[in-house]
Amino acid sequence: MGKKKVSTQPENAAVKKNAAAGEVVAKAATAKKAKRIGAGKVFVNATYNNTVVTVTDEKGNVIAWASAGSLGFAGPKKATPFASSKVIAAIAEKIQNSGPQDIAVIVKGIGSGRDSAIRSLINHGFNVTSIKDATPIPHNGPRPVKVRRV
Repeated sequence: MGKKKVSTQPENAAVKKNAAAGEVVAKAATAKKAKRIGAGKVFVNATYNNTVVTVTDEKGNVIAWASAGSLGFAGPKKATPFASSKVIAAIAEKIQNSGPQDIAVIVKGIGSGRDSAIRSLINHGFNVTSIKDATPIPHNGPRPVKVRRV
C-alpha cells in the first residue's frame, strides 16, 4: 500500500490548536442560547390509536413534539388518557426554559386522550387562552353503497 507518514508537531503548535478548538466550542455553546417565546399554539391530535402533541410558536414553527408511541406506550395503551397526560408532561419538560406560557390549544380527533391533554396542560402551569376543536366532520360524505338486490 505505501509507507505511513507520521508527522510531529512542536509542543507549542499542538497547545495552540487545542486552545483554538476550545475557543470554538465555547463560542458555539454560548451562541446557542434558547430564545424565550411568550405565546404559542399547542396542537393535540387524539385518535383511537395514538395521541400526538405539537407545540409551535405563533408563526407555526415547531418548537417541540411528542407522542404516546415515542414515550414507549404500545398497542391500545397509546390512546388512553394516562398516556396523553404523560405526553403533556414530556412536552412541559422539553419546553420549560424556552417554551411559551400563554398557549392556544387546537384539539383534533375523537380519541379518549383529548380531555386529559387539556387538563394536563393547565396542571403543568400553562396559561390556556383558547381551546378550539378542529375535528374534521364530513358534511355529506361519500356516495352510499348500492342497495343489494337478492
